[in-house]
Amino acid sequence: MSDQESNETPAEAQAPATDAGGIDRALRKSRVGVVVSDKMEKTIVVEVTRRVPHPKFKKIIKSSTKFYAHDEKGEAKLGDKVRIIEGRPMSKLKRWRLDEVLAH
Repeated sequence: MSDQESNETPAEAQAPATDAGGIDRALRKSRVGVVVSDKMEKTIVVEVTRRVPHPKFKKIIKSSTKFYAHDEKGEAKLGDKVRIIEGRPMSKLKRWRLDEVLAH
């Protein structure tokens, strides 16, 4: 197919992917963590562990944070390694959603 036959202009072809809200998906934060709870309906709790220097002593320590993520299809199970991405607030605590299951 030649350039004349294409319906997209070159600017549209190179535009970044956006979702329904018009937010560029590349600008969304993503985290990789382990599922520590899947007992709720359509919700998982993901623990993300980071290695950060101690503010005073500068020794590298592990710091972990729990995120509540939306899992529409119920794919993720306890102990799975998953990637979650930032999204709109869905409830009091849920601001993330499941992107993909990396390992079972």
